[in-house]
Amino acid sequence: MAWDTARTRQALLDAAVDEFAEHGFDGARIERIGTRAGVNKERIYQYFGNKRQLFGQVMETELERIATTIPLTAEQAEDLGHYAGLLYDYHRSRPQFIRLLHWEGLLDRGGPALKEPERTATYGSRVAALAQTQRAGALDGGLRPEELFYAVLALAAWWFTVPQAVRMIFDRPSDPEAERASLIRMVRSLARQGAP
Repeated sequence: MAWDTARTRQALLDAAVDEFAEHGFDGARIERIGTRAGVNKERIYQYFGNKRQLFGQVMETELERIATTIPLTAEQAEDLGHYAGLLYDYHRSRPQFIRLLHWEGLLDRGGPALKEPERTATYGSRVAALAQTQRAGALDGGLRPEELFYAVLALAAWWFTVPQAVRMIFDRPSDPEAERASLIRMVRSLARQGAP
């Protein structure tokens, strides 16, 4: 029976996403990744090289996934609250992504991040979409487009970053529908956009 290389590689990547999200780079163990994937750990070295290269591949894969799943164009920016809601939905369905970003930040030693030029270009395209929408008058120009984009990213992610603070501030258990609605209202207010 032939070995399914693509399936094995994907199983290892999926297991690595969970392992790095749970334990960070320093705490992640190659043995556990192999066990999670049901694959001999030696395959990890064959497919990805060392642990740092595997973490890099995990980050690259997850960044590409969110970039293609939730693009931001000038047309989509006409309802920035809706875009924020999509980000919220994504983070709720893939909580590993926020955790991976946090772990990556903890590894930051002041040098360039993984794929920094490509990531900067992706962020830049979203900032450009907001700038275009501001020029067209569909978004308030009170904030610079990069400030507005950063605010939307932060607001969408913070629910998952500090759920204990959300619980205390709103004085209730987690309520995804209410949280999503609050986020959309906040972003529309920030962008001075009414509901469509």
